[in-house]
Amino acid sequence: MNASRRRLLAAAPLFALAATALATGPALAQGYPTHPIELVVPFQPGGGTDALARAFADAARKHLPQSMVVVNRPGASGAIGWSEVINAKPDGYKLAVVTVELVTLPHLGLAKFSHDDLQPIARLNADQSAITVRADAPWNTVEEFLAAAKKDPERMRMGNAGNGSIWHLAAAALEDKTGVKFSHIPFQGAGPAVQALMGGHIEAVAVSPAEVTTFVQGGKLKTLAVMAEQRVKGFEKVPTLKERGIDLVIGTWRGIAAPKNTPPDVLATLRSATAKIAQEPQLREAMDKLYLGYDYADGQAFKASMERDNGYFKTLMSKLNLKN
Repeated sequence: MNASRRRLLAAAPLFALAATALATGPALAQGYPTHPIELVVPFQPGGGTDALARAFADAARKHLPQSMVVVNRPGASGAIGWSEVINAKPDGYKLAVVTVELVTLPHLGLAKFSHDDLQPIARLNADQSAITVRADAPWNTVEEFLAAAKKDPERMRMGNAGNGSIWHLAAAALEDKTGVKFSHIPFQGAGPAVQALMGGHIEAVAVSPAEVTTFVQGGKLKTLAVMAEQRVKGFEKVPTLKERGIDLVIGTWRGIAAPKNTPPDVLATLRSATAKIAQEPQLREAMDKLYLGYDYADGQAFKASMERDNGYFKTLMSKLNLKN
């Protein structure tokens, strides 16, 4: 046996070990997920965020080998659910549905975390605020509603999804723009606020059109104005505040995020799957039925928009002196 052949034989175990390592590395990354993934919704069932999460989890079945299980963790305007995910093991098995409150609560002194404590996977949706009242309410225009609020501010109870929620901020911003005053009533999500409106326990909500669509179509509620740049699909007869001379555009977004230190390969798997899930006709149809505005952004673009909104709401809340 010549010297060259002896060297090759001696090195063979090392080549085999290296080949095994190369094969095992990607296989481990591709093995995720091996059991169901929790998708934490930090609000009560029944609102737009919960509805989107459930539609997303259903559509995800085609693109992930394991199911997504929606878990509601309401309270503190989203802070309880997000804190749970932020403090979870960063292994990709506990994710959060995030909303704009992620960048508002810290500036209100209502949360110790920041948006940097989560890794954005993708944004799926964006929706504007809308003023909605009971169908039998005496106000048929936003001008009539605001005039009534000016006359008797204590009487005009405005429900929101919790102190510091985007719908609380939307109503506060409307106060700032018009000089009216509301009696702000917090609930553990938009769903409970809408139910309180239906029951006559409050006079109005400033939630998104998506969260009142069913009741507006059923003739139980009516929407007086939307806080958008242009009229909202499905609510074409409802004017924007801008049309009524009030320069106010404000709303929410919803997306998916993971704990900060989630491994890059797991994040890559989730982002790849989410990009495909976002294109699923099943999800798009569900969002259309719910009047949830489709507004996809990948992880990098989502992170950049979070940064912009963080600055905007910091300035807004300082102006409105809303910090606790």
